[in-house]
Amino acid sequence: MLRIYFGSLPDEIYNTGMYYENQYDKNWVMDDLAREMIRDIDSSEVIAPDLIINDVFGQFPSTELSAGVKTLLLIKNKPTKIFNISNCGDNCAKYLLRLAEDRDIKVTLHHAMDFGKDFSVKVINEGRRKVISDPIEFLMLAHHYLKEVNDEG
Repeated sequence: MLRIYFGSLPDEIYNTGMYYENQYDKNWVMDDLAREMIRDIDSSEVIAPDLIINDVFGQFPSTELSAGVKTLLLIKNKPTKIFNISNCGDNCAKYLLRLAEDRDIKVTLHHAMDFGKDFSVKVINEGRRKVISDPIEFLMLAHHYLKEVNDEG
């Protein structure tokens, strides 16, 4: 299940782009799910382990993928780390849920992400472990916890 903490955690990896560039394996882009995410989110095709092609940008290495795809690839390949998914757009939400179907993934979130109408996540702020599947309740919790963070800062 996707376990979301609204705000920052001491051990979160906030800058996923920089972390990706220092930790990635060029073969991460080769499996079917990685190719699907890259095609869907970045409108690009994987040609080889470090060769991706796009109609606008031409050929480029995986270090030039979007922040959202990089974050998804990190979560997929380093599931014990805590990543900031605010680097992901709403178009990444369905993949975050898919990655968490068969294992618990803990992430931080600094905005209210749109997971659509059919989802289930666990909000873990204040030691609470509340499963949320209602978009309105999710939005209200996001507002509550993120407002708290902004009021303190």
